[in-house]
Amino acid sequence: MKYVLVTGGVVSGLGKGVTASSIGVVLKACGLRVTSIKIDPYLNTDAGTMSPFEHGEVFVLDDGGEVDLDLGNYERFLDVTLTRDNNITTGKIYQSVLEKERKGDYLGKTVQVVPHVTDAIRNWIETVSVIPVDGKEGPADVCVIELGGTVGDIESMPFIEALRQLFFSVGQDNFCLIHVSLIPVLGVVGEQKTKPTQHSVRELRALGLTPHFLACRSAEPLLESTKLKLSQFCHVADGNILNIHDVPNIWHIPLLLRNQNAHDAILKHLNLRSVATPPELQEWTKRAETFDNLENSVRIAMVGKYVGLPDSYLSVVKALLHACIARSLKPSVDWIAASDLEDESSESTPEAHTAAWRTLREASCVLVPGGFGDRGVRGMLLAAKYARENNVPYLGICLGMQIAVIEFARSVLGLQRANSTEFDADTQNPVVIFMPEGSKTHMGSTMRLGSRRTLLQTPDCITAKLYHNSEYVDERHRHRYEVNPEVVGILEEAGLRFVGKDESGKRMEILENPSHPFYVGVQFHPEFKSRPGRPSALFLGLILAATGQLEAYLTKQQNGSL
Repeated sequence: MKYVLVTGGVVSGLGKGVTASSIGVVLKACGLRVTSIKIDPYLNTDAGTMSPFEHGEVFVLDDGGEVDLDLGNYERFLDVTLTRDNNITTGKIYQSVLEKERKGDYLGKTVQVVPHVTDAIRNWIETVSVIPVDGKEGPADVCVIELGGTVGDIESMPFIEALRQLFFSVGQDNFCLIHVSLIPVLGVVGEQKTKPTQHSVRELRALGLTPHFLACRSAEPLLESTKLKLSQFCHVADGNILNIHDVPNIWHIPLLLRNQNAHDAILKHLNLRSVATPPELQEWTKRAETFDNLENSVRIAMVGKYVGLPDSYLSVVKALLHACIARSLKPSVDWIAASDLEDESSESTPEAHTAAWRTLREASCVLVPGGFGDRGVRGMLLAAKYARENNVPYLGICLGMQIAVIEFARSVLGLQRANSTEFDADTQNPVVIFMPEGSKTHMGSTMRLGSRRTLLQTPDCITAKLYHNSEYVDERHRHRYEVNPEVVGILEEAGLRFVGKDESGKRMEILENPSHPFYVGVQFHPEFKSRPGRPSALFLGLILAATGQLEAYLTKQQNGSL
């Protein structure tokens, strides 16, 4: 196994995840099989209990793993299916070590960070790196490892030591370290400063790891004088100093690396030149250039709780991008804080209230994504009602589907107290209820998680047609509340259709409103499986409906001309 380790220095948020993903893309384009591991040094066992404001979205894998959003980048860029074990956290490592200690596996020895914790980290990496993630048999050729945080963080020290030991054990030809650092420009002189990177590399070397490559983040391309200075004072060959400067969209990053012959230098270092081919990135290049040259856009109202931090809905934004690119459109996402739509905000924050409603009315479609808690729910209900009554295309995901059910029950059935027991435990009309198998005492990993099968109940619905008339779909879930099976009958009598159910037939997965051009709610999260060049069917349907192309698209598809 060949390992490529990506570390970061100076500041967080430099784009290590995109850099690691892009390195994987270029190596994969050279004919190599690539897998990925993300190390998060926090003590949580996984990202499941973290607030989106704290850490961005929680990305869900097929096996139900709740992981860091960077694994979403890996899956989208590399088109692989990762497992929960591809995300290593301090919590997972200490949990495994303590379980061994309780069972007596250490034979009475005093359990210490070195060697027991560091051995556990190394063993985890070496075990997970050989698990195939691309649908083929046998291990990958290269494992790209991203170490979260910045060099010098106290919580990452055991991982640095474990990686140093891994480097020593596998040897120079099998281990490549790429350090991502910042090259800022300060003052009116506009000089590119190398000192922060020098200090970061010095700290890394003091910990026993010497970078073979520098990936320098900067606003503008690096000057040759800056490169020479970095090479001289960081002990990195001039040809191994890569510049990842700002680009129009992140799909340019693999092309940027290819243009600097990063792949050739990495292959040479890992002694893989003999088995690699020249990088095939024509499709990737076309996609990046197409996005740059798009002129027409579609306005999408995103009504949610966490709109203050776009990373909270990163996969939803990417899925919208994939769908728009497929129709030669540029997504124009209008972020609307759900609470700003509520009647109370007209008195407390009248300007925000007016702006939110103006934005909603000017959008071509409405999307209500997933979330937890009751904040902003009344605003989401108003958005769903507006979309239903005005024939505006609507897609509700997870909570967004439950919102559609509550709104329909109140407005159409006249059940004014209809609600989810999540928001009102004593509601007289519980149309959304807590799942029987859920836990009310523990938060982590107690939801309905991962890939589950949804059986489409009829071919005569928009969803079935968008999924190419498949009898079922396998999509990823993350929820602990569901539509109350006891109210399904009266909802369907009033006009809603539940066109997708789980294998038991009791759990509602997809709803449609047949009297509406496109009013769809899904209990699962289709955004997690969307890929560049292979957009999610439901996101594509939303964009088609928003631009008046849905009927023509479905007709062509039925006739086999797509």
